[in-house]
Amino acid sequence: MPRTSAPIVTVTLNPAVDVSTSVDQVVAERKLRCDAPLPEPGGGGINVARVVRELGHDATALWTRGGTAGTRLEALLDELGLEHRPLPVAGETREHLIVYERSTGRQFRFGMPGPVLTDTEVQACVAAVAALDPTPAFLVLSGSLPDAVADDLYGRLVRAAPAGCRVVLDTSNAALAEGVKAGPYLVKPNRRELGALTDAPVEDDDDVRAAARRLIDEHGVAVVVTSLGAGGVIASNAEGDWLAHAPPVRVRSAVGAGDSMVAALVVALARGDALDEAVRWGVATGTATVLTEGTQLCRLDDVERLYRKVVVQSL
Repeated sequence: MPRTSAPIVTVTLNPAVDVSTSVDQVVAERKLRCDAPLPEPGGGGINVARVVRELGHDATALWTRGGTAGTRLEALLDELGLEHRPLPVAGETREHLIVYERSTGRQFRFGMPGPVLTDTEVQACVAAVAALDPTPAFLVLSGSLPDAVADDLYGRLVRAAPAGCRVVLDTSNAALAEGVKAGPYLVKPNRRELGALTDAPVEDDDDVRAAARRLIDEHGVAVVVTSLGAGGVIASNAEGDWLAHAPPVRVRSAVGAGDSMVAALVVALARGDALDEAVRWGVATGTATVLTEGTQLCRLDDVERLYRKVVVQSL
């Protein structure tokens, strides 16, 4: 994948230490003998930064660090050699447990609660974004908000971003709805979320295109990338709409697939690719991530192989 020198910064307000393991069968009320656990740094923006780095580019991850789990997460990021900047908070960074059941191929995902941020800590996060220097070409706001934080926090961060910075928002529910009102550069809803954002049914490709056009016209969003699940992805901007189909693969784990897509989209757009080319890289990278186990993300050789198999058509 060709390089870009454009700086990319990600923000993760609710990061996690992801611990994955495997077991023959999950059975209630029985002691289960698991494989050795694999801890990895997780959370939307951190995953995006990890994939940007795997694609051969540089990214800086801003994230909230608290307690013992936060210290462990910082050590994991240091081990990866990922450039990052922790924002200290008093609460404990959350942890996730992902268990793969070998007998069925099912995956069980257990998410622990994260920290409750104080008003002072929230303001420090906003100030850190406003003070970014040099101004990044792209700022990626990704993942869930911490418990008890106001739904408009992502909207505040979009507005706080330095002038000239293109903001990508990838979250869900009320945080997405409030964030869209601030006019980010790119959003990545699924079909259900797109319908909720526009208060209209989204049942087919024409509905997706119409709803995306409303976000572009009414909120100043430049790019809408809508996930259709097994149906692929529709990418929309002022110039048109493109449908991208992923090649069929054996899914080992869906953890981080959406984050991986965002990472590749941003890298491609940062180097000046047209949207249809960027979404081709995005779909290839998201698909490459489902080939890996547990919380592992994509491998560059898989991305480049799958890129040649992704079909993109103009709608």
